[in-house]
Amino acid sequence: MPYSRVQSKQKAKRKRRWPIVAISALAVALIAAVGVYAAILAGNGDGDASPPAPPVSTSSASASASASSPPDDATASPVESSQPAETPDSAPSSEPDDNGEVDQPDEGAPAETASPSTEEPEATPETGTTNDPGTSAPTGATVTLAFVGDILPASTVGKLIDQYGVDYPFKLAKPLLESADIAAGNLEAPITTRGTPAENKQFVFKGKPAYLAGLKNAGLDVVSLANNHTLDQGWQGLSDTMDALDDIKLKHMGSGADEKEAFEPVYIEHNGLMVAYIGVSNVVPEGSWKAGPDHPGVAETYDTTRAVAAVKKARELADIVVVMVHWGNERADTPKDAQFNVGHTLIDAGADLIIGSHPHVLQGFEAYKGKWIAYSLGNFVFTTKQEYSKTQDTGVLTATCAADGNCRLKFDPMYAKASQPGPMEPEQGKALLARLNKVSYRATVDSNGRITAK
Repeated sequence: MPYSRVQSKQKAKRKRRWPIVAISALAVALIAAVGVYAAILAGNGDGDASPPAPPVSTSSASASASASSPPDDATASPVESSQPAETPDSAPSSEPDDNGEVDQPDEGAPAETASPSTEEPEATPETGTTNDPGTSAPTGATVTLAFVGDILPASTVGKLIDQYGVDYPFKLAKPLLESADIAAGNLEAPITTRGTPAENKQFVFKGKPAYLAGLKNAGLDVVSLANNHTLDQGWQGLSDTMDALDDIKLKHMGSGADEKEAFEPVYIEHNGLMVAYIGVSNVVPEGSWKAGPDHPGVAETYDTTRAVAAVKKARELADIVVVMVHWGNERADTPKDAQFNVGHTLIDAGADLIIGSHPHVLQGFEAYKGKWIAYSLGNFVFTTKQEYSKTQDTGVLTATCAADGNCRLKFDPMYAKASQPGPMEPEQGKALLARLNKVSYRATVDSNGRITAK
């Protein structure tokens, strides 16, 4: 297995712990010695000297020495106005759609029973920052979170990027993405120039590292790698993807060198509110793709044990907990039973928002115990056909969330033409919102895209 920067970072973190512990212990010993010496001097003085300071506990000194760095500020750039771009005349119109992969059913990827990790999450620059649970957000503070579906910077989309530039796919959606405080999506391809293509798969993707600049420029802040294409080029391709995302400071979750890293949340702070993002997949082509104690891969949720543990840990540290899940049947308008079961389980564990992807089409929303599930946001930037297809119906979901985890939802409908999503015509948008209203559960989607609980 190639030795990647992802693994070297983990090794470096382990090495850094020992000097910190040793220095902390030495500091405690020196402080104690000074205190004893001061007491002896005070005893020989005039009798009015101040008493010696109380001894410093080892745990306090260690905690101070190893405290995590301040959370990153995820403030988005100001909104830019954008004129609709002309669809390139040479954009492909008849290439086969890459959406047609038929995934194995749930029972095709055996569940792996695992006990939840008891280790505290490490706050590192690679995985985000954790907040101090003792600090509180400003009264009335809110954070706006934008979400999009599948992003495929490869295949036909890659050819378009090569021709028109990295910003081409996101040009019309950028103003809406940038208007949110934090924006997230599902990255549906490994980003690498190396790797070994996966066998026995109908579609195997690979995107160039330069393509990631388009996601960053569009205002995306975090992407999930927990999906059925992230290991299309093996562990080498996945580790390259994680390194490339780190290089441009685009946060990621849902995969790793082992299960601890794969299930580790990303923490982003804005306006005094801490938001945790967790990525998991209920679509795994084969068991070897699942991250294990000493095995790289994706965070899976056929068995929800580890996902539930990750949500509970994030709940202790974050004001808002988001889980992005890859699940469901392709081109299905309604969720399957596993989506209901997993979604409800994760909310019961403490999640505030569940954001789904993989079906390549939009599915409805559900209000469940005061929280929200978006069962599928469909494709966002993906291969498209010339003729109308529901796989080209897309949009941006915006959640305005308070410190108590309560969120107000709004969906802005878009249509992707030549792999470039843009706002729908008013009548077309209202028709799409009406369809989403019909397929939602205990929720209403009105003609303006506002989503409310029934």
